[in-house]
Amino acid sequence: MMMTSLRTVAVSAIALAAAFAATAASADTAGLTLTPAPAKAVRAEGTFKLSATTRISVPKSDVEAKGVANQLADLIQRSRGFRPVVVEGPALGAIVLTREGPAGEAYKLDIVPGGVTIAAAKRAGLFYGAMSLWQLATPDAAKGPVAIPAAAIEDAPRFAWRGLMIDSARHFQSLDTLKAVIDTMAAHKMNTFHWHLVDDQGWRLEIKKYPKLTQVAGWRHDPGAAAKDPKYGGFYTQDQARELVAYAAARNITVVPEIETPGHALAPIVAYPQLGTAAPDASHMGDWGVFPWLYNTDDATFAFLDDVLTEVMDIFPSSFIHVGGDEATKEQWQASPKIQAKIKELGLKDEHELQSWFIQRVGKSLDKRGRRLIGWDEILEGGLAPNATVMSWRGIDGAIAAAKAGHDTVLSPHPTLYLDHRQSGSWQEPTGRGKIITLKDVYDFDPAPAQLTPDERKHILGVQANVWTEHMQTDVRMQQMAFPRAIALAERGWTHEADISWDDFARRLPAEMARLKVLGVVANTIPFEPSPKLSAGEGGKTKLDISAPLGVGEVRYTTNGKAPTTASPAYAEPLELAAGATVKARTFVDGQALGRERVYKVDPASLQTRVSGQLKRCTSQVPLLMIDDAPAAFDKRAMFDVDIFNPCWIWEGVELPKGALLTARIGQIPFNFQVGKDRDKIPLRAPATPGGELEVRLGCTGERIAAIPLGDSAKNPALSTVSGRLPARAGKVDLCLSFTSKTLDPFWVLERVTVKPAN
Repeated sequence: MMMTSLRTVAVSAIALAAAFAATAASADTAGLTLTPAPAKAVRAEGTFKLSATTRISVPKSDVEAKGVANQLADLIQRSRGFRPVVVEGPALGAIVLTREGPAGEAYKLDIVPGGVTIAAAKRAGLFYGAMSLWQLATPDAAKGPVAIPAAAIEDAPRFAWRGLMIDSARHFQSLDTLKAVIDTMAAHKMNTFHWHLVDDQGWRLEIKKYPKLTQVAGWRHDPGAAAKDPKYGGFYTQDQARELVAYAAARNITVVPEIETPGHALAPIVAYPQLGTAAPDASHMGDWGVFPWLYNTDDATFAFLDDVLTEVMDIFPSSFIHVGGDEATKEQWQASPKIQAKIKELGLKDEHELQSWFIQRVGKSLDKRGRRLIGWDEILEGGLAPNATVMSWRGIDGAIAAAKAGHDTVLSPHPTLYLDHRQSGSWQEPTGRGKIITLKDVYDFDPAPAQLTPDERKHILGVQANVWTEHMQTDVRMQQMAFPRAIALAERGWTHEADISWDDFARRLPAEMARLKVLGVVANTIPFEPSPKLSAGEGGKTKLDISAPLGVGEVRYTTNGKAPTTASPAYAEPLELAAGATVKARTFVDGQALGRERVYKVDPASLQTRVSGQLKRCTSQVPLLMIDDAPAAFDKRAMFDVDIFNPCWIWEGVELPKGALLTARIGQIPFNFQVGKDRDKIPLRAPATPGGELEVRLGCTGERIAAIPLGDSAKNPALSTVSGRLPARAGKVDLCLSFTSKTLDPFWVLERVTVKPAN
């Protein structure tokens, strides 16, 4: 689907899926573990035995079919441990690939005890039929031969654009990691890999005419890196980018590159200052937030962008080129006499119309090469070129407005499809934004807004999830945030609305998680796993309350030291346990384990400690789950749960009958957030000592009962420990903890707090 009209494909896909849906039997009643759920699946009697003696048959001289057959054989090797032989021509009891099938991405898959047929007119359909067969051959993590249930499947996508965006600008990923992501997308019938290559924090693609873009703008200062080499970053050579494009194309995935304009441009302006409206400051390339630096509107700047896009288009054959257009704050343009003169010269009303003019001029570079411009929904402001496509991220309003105006659109709304948000309320979640966007939240998103008429809905090309990596410093963290939520979106993009079922999707999750492991991505299992909450019980015992954050399946547990199985007791109510008891718990779905086994040792002392993620935030304006910037090794860094607009935490229901000793592990992080004038709204409490204090109040507006000096903690880049006495108070009280400081840098945060009652 490289240079094909995506809108035409979208309309055809919707029509095919609707036709299949009219006679569909759901995947649930068919008892299959296919994800995305197919348009039509009917179980039959018997099974097909897939083993090392199985052959995969392709038509003679059909190079594309043979390529798909080899990909299927490779996946079977990875998952089952044996590789079927690919042959040309007929073979007894074989998996047969034939071109006598439906067009486009549609396919038919017929499985009977005597053989398998994958039928599709196009390579894309053959590939997706092969992926479905591989999924049916991978219902679990077992090796060796497998009995595949007999079934007749007819399938086609609901939407033509089924995308995932990876941000390689904020944090750089290896090519092998991106290939694993592409493998996983392909196995779940996603077909668009949006590659975010440029942002304020770095330029990641080699441009031969402008070497400083990677020599200078590809690197930034990382305060947590080793002192001998504080540079952080990297870039992809053009050969590497072409390698990834070819790798994706072989899996029916189009790579759509993004070159940000006119904002998110600090990195290229650092490399070539003449491109900017104001002088750049490279020290801010490690910041997070919305930056003020914009390209200027000189002819030389457009010549630069034309040169860059020419090289980009030589690498990426995709129909669409993404030009950004989001979060271009206009302060620098407003303050520039030269820009204001340009607005007057062009007869424009304001800076928004200037941005529209800017985007449309950039679009001419694409038009000359027969490409299509796509940008974030801000490109609607001030007017839009007739052939421009809108990617709606600020909710779905941009998509609705674009479709009603006759523009094609892709839905990618924040926060639901922004996979940088945490996936559960567990304090063990990977770093990310603090709003909880669960797997079910993603699954429940409908890409076809009810506000549109049937004709207007034809402009919806599809749907996309975005993995912004500000807080994903490693490849593993990126994968954990993307998966399995991206798989939920894969189903929403492929499966017709009538066949959407969360319960059926949840039933398939154990098989899905096993497949993700085979495909080489590290998925987040925490939302499925039993999560403990300890409290004081009767008679000196400890009460253990267990919950599974996502509520999928059932939790089973043991207290005898053995691993929980489906025969173990099902958790139904809090357990009263004596000191020293050990509880093991695990989630099961239809008899299959989902997530890891969790072990809890009941220690009364554990009631006395809370990490920051177990405390209540005083407010949640901009909540983040962040990682410390020291030590250098990422796996040894502490985690902090904090609202950066109000660093304040509450421990509810503490008893202080005789007073207590409070001990806190605290850290400091640079306040490197581009929040503009909102920085002035962040509270600063005046310190009484040179190093500041940790204040403890009874409720956030109540009596201050302690002010614990931080001393020389500011000199320690890693965690520090401070302690102080709390006076006796009757009943249960809420302890509110916050810091005093003259400035926001260093920015003080809690890692954990212990309250040990006085004897």
